[in-house]
Amino acid sequence: MQQPFVRFDHVEKSYDGKQLVVRDLTLDIAQGEFLTLLGPSGSGKTTTLMMLAGFETATSGEIYLDGKPINRIAPEHRNIGMVFQSYALFPHMTVAENVGFPLSVRGITGDAANSRVMAALDKVGLKGLESRRPAQMSGGQQQRVAVARALVFEPKLVLMDEPLSALDKQLREQLQYEIKRLHSDLGITIVYVTHDQTEALAMSDRIAVFHHGRIQQIDIPTQLYERPANAFVAQFIGENNTLKGTVHSAAGSSCQIALADGTLIHGQAVDTPALGAQKLVSIRPERVRISPQTQGDGNANVVTATVIDITYLGRYARLRLKACGLEDFIVTLPNDGRDLALAGGNTIHIGWDAADCRVLDSE
Repeated sequence: MQQPFVRFDHVEKSYDGKQLVVRDLTLDIAQGEFLTLLGPSGSGKTTTLMMLAGFETATSGEIYLDGKPINRIAPEHRNIGMVFQSYALFPHMTVAENVGFPLSVRGITGDAANSRVMAALDKVGLKGLESRRPAQMSGGQQQRVAVARALVFEPKLVLMDEPLSALDKQLREQLQYEIKRLHSDLGITIVYVTHDQTEALAMSDRIAVFHHGRIQQIDIPTQLYERPANAFVAQFIGENNTLKGTVHSAAGSSCQIALADGTLIHGQAVDTPALGAQKLVSIRPERVRISPQTQGDGNANVVTATVIDITYLGRYARLRLKACGLEDFIVTLPNDGRDLALAGGNTIHIGWDAADCRVLDSE
């Protein structure tokens, strides 16, 4: 079995000696992997990144890089590239001087340094702008400079701490693509921190979802979205309708959930549920159909709903319904050019497959 390139071995972090910000973290990262640490503010993702960078010290446990323990190695000796949210460029230096700074501290100067700087700028599309200063550049260009600086000394590991959060949507999506291209072209390992679940889904080989200092689930994007391990992951990754109920019947992972209003919902549980157990049911809005053709046969669910309102959002319409005991049951329908011919107060039928109905514990 191949040795992981980065390993967190039962790592914990406390700032005050009482409350743990990161709890018993064991995590392996493969060489060449793009791993995203995703979670809300205070979940422990940035602290985990800072411990790997060496800017924070683990309270307990050990971090390994390429098989070697690094807890007691200073940040500048870990040979890790770093891209910060704030860019962290030197305003008095030119672009070339900023990009070349990591080389100068490593004693690489002259023609050898210049060729590396030009190559790094070319990789991020800034060739010809090496004489400018950061204040003369847009936010997107400054972030490209920061990426070039992280790559210029050819590290095998690059850490990125919410590098695109200050940019507008269109530019953010463009740079997402460029960072993924660089990752693929260079074969480097990237550990990326974000609170933006769409960004994580678009960029990552795997995603580790953090909450209260623990990894709730780590998986490839499709599995994380389609098969969340608990209610927190289901709610944090994308939009979903969450229903509460008790297990009415079960056969393996297939089960029926009785909602408070008496409705029986067919779904798939993470594990074999006990009869009478309290569960949460997750249904993605895009998996719900209007006026379904089938009338529940064990593989489908059909319920009556009342339309509250419809919001047109260009690529899709967002319906807010009263259904299954919820006042805001959400359905999203792709824009296929047809008028939905629905209005507030209309009574309709909606349906979804049991396979799209995830039965979960609260966490």
